[in-house]
Amino acid sequence: MKLSALSQALLGFTASVHASTIQYSTVTGYFLQDEASTDPSTFDYTAVNFGLINRTYPADKELKHHQSLTQWERFYHQVQKLNDDSPCNVEYKVLFLGRHGNGWHNSAETYYGTPAWNCYWAELNGNSTVTWFDAALTPAGEDQALVAHNFWQRLINEQHIHTPDNYIISPLIRTLQTANLTFNGLDLPHGAAPFAPVIKELFREGISIHTCDHRHNKTYIHSLFPSWRIEPGFTEQDELWNGVTAETTAAQKARSTRALDEVFFTEEYSKKNSYVSVTSHSGEIASILSVLGHRRFSLNTGAVIPVLVRAEHVKGENTATSSLPWTASAHCTSPPVTSVSACVCASSASPVTTPLVATGI
Repeated sequence: MKLSALSQALLGFTASVHASTIQYSTVTGYFLQDEASTDPSTFDYTAVNFGLINRTYPADKELKHHQSLTQWERFYHQVQKLNDDSPCNVEYKVLFLGRHGNGWHNSAETYYGTPAWNCYWAELNGNSTVTWFDAALTPAGEDQALVAHNFWQRLINEQHIHTPDNYIISPLIRTLQTANLTFNGLDLPHGAAPFAPVIKELFREGISIHTCDHRHNKTYIHSLFPSWRIEPGFTEQDELWNGVTAETTAAQKARSTRALDEVFFTEEYSKKNSYVSVTSHSGEIASILSVLGHRRFSLNTGAVIPVLVRAEHVKGENTATSSLPWTASAHCTSPPVTSVSACVCASSASPVTTPLVATGI
């Protein structure tokens, strides 16, 4: 099979890739999630206004009767002011990074335990009860997406929040369902951009040998949401998942950088359109936060973290290169020993790297 150029680059078939010429950083001081004192394990974004800190902004002085405006109205003006005052090689955007709701793969990992899940069960398409290949949302996951929907509507009604100018979604089913439940049917403000998302390959979950990371083909995805746009170059079959090799942390971080590069300094995602929603996954959001220099902040299923990002085009091309090999992942061929902290195959069998399922789904 002849792979696309993107697949070859991501799978490490090319020797190296050029580092991005865009430098990213998180602008702190605006959200509670930026602060070391905020505990991610107990944080509820719906209870604290998305984490937006109650404070004044330098741009407030330009607003008449700013005391009557909501925190989100003043924050939006502050972001616009940052962009207006910045040179052409600097952009500011607010990324609303949303994790999908609970999926059947999340429930299966809880049921089997993480060691057994990682070294055997996750390599199957499912069991006799449920399917977790490109896992769909559970009823609990659907409820979590509806919590986000209701929260957005409350902020629209009460805070007059500026809703996203652009919507990006990972191609995996659980993220497509989450975004649809979250944003479809919102009573958007007058003049707001409609919910017209684009499905983008680079924002998918970190690619392991787990079948939950193996996406459906393009035709099937289109059949679920025929009005949604799929980015150019999106391949019919999933060329990235093969059931044998997995992205390293460095390889995923390089992919996340490329994903961000598609959102900044482009015509589609203009400087004026400063709010972008990204519906993705825990591992990919963690990778994006790392690229942005944000502190580690784990999200529960269905949670959202907003980040104010500063992007700067550096002069000249950065010619530094990085080798991005993927790693082979060993697993068991039958249910492993349970109640252990690491993968131990039954009867002391040696782990293998042969795929347990077909890769052409």
